[in-house]
Amino acid sequence: MKEFSIIAVSVINLIIGVRYCILTYKQEIKPALAMWAFFTLAVAMSLTTYMAEGDFSLWDNILNTTDLLLVTTVTVVIYFFGDKSSKFTKFDKACLIAVLLITVFWFVTKTHFLSHIMIQSVLVIAYFPVIRRLWLSKENTEPFSVWILLMIAPVFALLSSKGTLATVYSVRAIVSTSILLILMLRVEYLKNKKFSEKKHVTG
Repeated sequence: MKEFSIIAVSVINLIIGVRYCILTYKQEIKPALAMWAFFTLAVAMSLTTYMAEGDFSLWDNILNTTDLLLVTTVTVVIYFFGDKSSKFTKFDKACLIAVLLITVFWFVTKTHFLSHIMIQSVLVIAYFPVIRRLWLSKENTEPFSVWILLMIAPVFALLSSKGTLATVYSVRAIVSTSILLILMLRVEYLKNKKFSEKKHVTG
């Protein structure tokens, strides 16, 4: 079961990474370089605190491990082929400062568990701009295929997760992506409802 989990999560994240990088290269999407750079730092810190908390291997938290490869690769692709005009927003800077403060806290206190939980909190907060945009938007700007896979990957990861922190990482990812998918469905529902009402009036 553990081998299946590792392979499934790795393949899913590989598919996500390839699709996202191709869309970025073709300029079909314009992801913010600043946000992905922040995610790279946060995910790297998450994996570091996890490994330091116990006698774990990279395979024991396969989602965090493959996520680090995913976000790092996407960041590099965006840097070379994406929209270079994106700058750190005030929100990005606040999240970045939070991660740096947690890193310093971890170096000083060596409280791996608490530092890891704090990083997960920051990663949840990082979804807020997307959540806000989807709540206020009349158009869905996010690809369902990518976010569905981003929700499925941590489900498979739970089959091989070792330790509380690995479970926390996966559950955090499932909850965050599920909320986004629900909001995306809401946008599509409201859009179709408005179209139906308009069609009924004109018809």
